[in-house]
Amino acid sequence: MRAYKGIIENGVVVVIGARLPEGTVVTVTVGEGELLRARIVGVLKRPRKVRIRLKPSPGLALQATEMPGND
Repeated sequence: MRAYKGIIENGVVVVIGARLPEGTVVTVTVGEGELLRARIVGVLKRPRKVRIRLKPSPGLALQATEMPGND
């Protein structure tokens, strides 16, 4: 077994300084510190969610009650 240095780019592991043959099976080990840092950075850089609240139009409810046959 041999260790290679690598980096994650767009969710893909890129091995630095080595060319591995196609189909090579690899195991990736990540230290607790790096994993925790990556999670915190991911949460902080996540795009803000925009919530849009639509208020119901009171005109539609009034029209439904004023229709003929709703006595």
